Amino acid sequence: MTTTTVAVTHETKELLRQLGEKGESYDEVINKLIKEASWKKLDARWNKILEEDEFIPLDEL
Repeated sequence: MTTTTVAVTHETKELLRQLGEKGESYDEVINKLIKEASWKKLDARWNKILEEDEFIPLDEL
């Protein structure tokens, strides 16, 4: 797999280091954060649907 360089501030690098676990690469930390954000976005979407949509009971279909 090819790699690339992403410029971040020293502060951001330190925050990534703090979020990661021993032996975990920055790539692994970033991927973990992306997955977590994706789940939170999906959860927010589900909650919005539950709050705003009307549901028909299965026995009425």
